Amino acid sequence: MKLLSKTLLIITASFVFIPAYAEEAWPNHPVKFIVGFGPGGANDLVARVVAEGVSKQLNQTVIVENKPGAGSTLGADIVAKSAPDGYTFFVSAGGIITNPMIKSSMPYKEGDLVPVGLLTISPSIIVVSSDSKINNIKDLLAQAKEPKGLNFSTAGTGSTPHFVAEMLAIKGGGKYEIIPYKSGSEGMVAVISNQVDATSEASVVVIPQIQGGKLKPIASTWNKRITALPNVATAKEQGYPEIFIGHWAGVFAPKGTPDLILDKMNQAINAALKTAAVQSRLIPQGIEPTPGSRVSFAKFLADEKARLEPIVKRANMKED
Repeated sequence: MKLLSKTLLIITASFVFIPAYAEEAWPNHPVKFIVGFGPGGANDLVARVVAEGVSKQLNQTVIVENKPGAGSTLGADIVAKSAPDGYTFFVSAGGIITNPMIKSSMPYKEGDLVPVGLLTISPSIIVVSSDSKINNIKDLLAQAKEPKGLNFSTAGTGSTPHFVAEMLAIKGGGKYEIIPYKSGSEGMVAVISNQVDATSEASVVVIPQIQGGKLKPIASTWNKRITALPNVATAKEQGYPEIFIGHWAGVFAPKGTPDLILDKMNQAINAALKTAAVQSRLIPQGIEPTPGSRVSFAKFLADEKARLEPIVKRANMKED
């Protein structure tokens, strides 16, 4: 009986020890970051810069794969249905919050992806053509009340520029003609060529055109000024705190991924974001590294959802 008890104790201890050891050994082969957009965009840029930094922190290769489609829903679905073993993560944008509000159906359930860490925020910059008479938000709202109203380009329904346009309409009223383009870059070109009056795009997209004298910045839509554009006042500073949104990127994992792995990835992300190598590639482009805990990221997501959902309902946003 004593021999049997000792044998059971050894077996039980072994079963407890093996999973813990497996988690502690993570990662022992390459990790994958799935990006829900094509190469070359802001989300892809952030993913690749951060992946390189995280790779150094974990001493393991981090591969970036682009899976564009359905406003990033395709990539999110791939990760949601991946094994929760700590080797597949999703680098998301704001669509992970707004897509379920706008789309008639989703291929995965809310909760199938769990937040790991916020990476960066690229504040949206409201811009007009360099020769426009509009110089600030007050001027912009005043033009919307003129008989011809205001033409505002967006990157499609539910895009960040669309939300900015709706926020302006809620705050100041007037007449807005919201004109969707296939991308933020196309919407920006429409402003430069005076096809539309204004747009709001990620700082990384518009900064080169601002520096080249083709666009005039009216305001930043985040809660602090952008390091790369220190002279551009925020909407809050101009008296419009309700006009608040940014192009952000964050990392998610499949539901069921062990907490130990999620914590280690969060720590690696934060350490990478604080390095000069990562900051020097992001900050000059108007992309602000935003390290934080898993808890703070979850709160950020909840706050964004609570703030944006009423705007979706008011504007009756539906997928294109």
